[in-house]
Amino acid sequence: MDSLNWCLSVVMHIAIGLVLLIYLPISLVLRGKVVLITGASSGIGEQLAYQYARRGASLSLVARREQALRAVAKTARDLGAPDVIALPADISSSEEAKRIVNETIAHFGQLNHLVANAGIWSNCSFDEITNITAFTRMMDVNFWGSVYPTYYALPHLKASCGRIIVTTSVAGRVPTARMSFYNASKAAEIRFYETLRSELGKQVQITILIPGYVESELTKGKALQKEGEVRVNEEARDIQIGPFPVGHTEMMAKIAVDSACRGEEYVTWPSWYSPFHMLMCLAPELVNWFSIAFYVTKEGNSLSKRILEATGAKKFLYPASIRSPKIKTEMNK
Repeated sequence: MDSLNWCLSVVMHIAIGLVLLIYLPISLVLRGKVVLITGASSGIGEQLAYQYARRGASLSLVARREQALRAVAKTARDLGAPDVIALPADISSSEEAKRIVNETIAHFGQLNHLVANAGIWSNCSFDEITNITAFTRMMDVNFWGSVYPTYYALPHLKASCGRIIVTTSVAGRVPTARMSFYNASKAAEIRFYETLRSELGKQVQITILIPGYVESELTKGKALQKEGEVRVNEEARDIQIGPFPVGHTEMMAKIAVDSACRGEEYVTWPSWYSPFHMLMCLAPELVNWFSIAFYVTKEGNSLSKRILEATGAKKFLYPASIRSPKIKTEMNK
């Protein structure tokens, strides 16, 4: 028995030591840091805020919807963030982006991480659009809504040797039908931050998040529709996502923050999307064939949706949070 206890003592000391070696650098590196997160009122931005809060960072949270933003701020405080401010703003405006950076600096005196996360989705064919001018909003939010706060935050991030974390999409690497403007905006975002990374060198590090389908307002069906209005369309959502599994945002956010703290340049999650990047480079014609076969239809019922309905896969592959019958009523208010 004594020898067993001795063996267990040695094993547990080594095991716990290894765990602490991995955990402590990640958990402690954010204490005393200030993080500004855009698009923080729901989805990925909300969960990123909670992950930073658990690690002891102070937060500046930005989104258009003030009530939802303040609810996230309260939860973040409860989770351990020592100080949180909520700044309602339209991040697609240069003046608003400048204001939220200035207010963050005025309150905290520093900025260590900028998380450019605000985004909007569209999922209709180009030739179905009836209000083309409304789709400038895709670039305004997805591209300029990241670039503007980056521009104004950059001097402060240089001063702190800080980091930029930007939420893009697999769609920016592997474009599929029915998302032409979204694909283009995310591709532009990826290329911009890859170029900026080269220009900045080690002054400011950049982590590019490349998520696939994860639970958020986007996968609940909220998107810019063909007539130019932002509303929930679950039928269009089902066509686009089809039988692909939708990941849990909390897990994605945890992996994203951990990876950013380790200095990783790219984070693709779920990780099974990663091989598609190579496929797009080496055999883009296969991606195009899949896109046509899966999404393009003249009868209004795509192969993706037929598979989803025939298999009943939605109840297994879509989290309950994006299947609630109340979604359309709540989100179209």
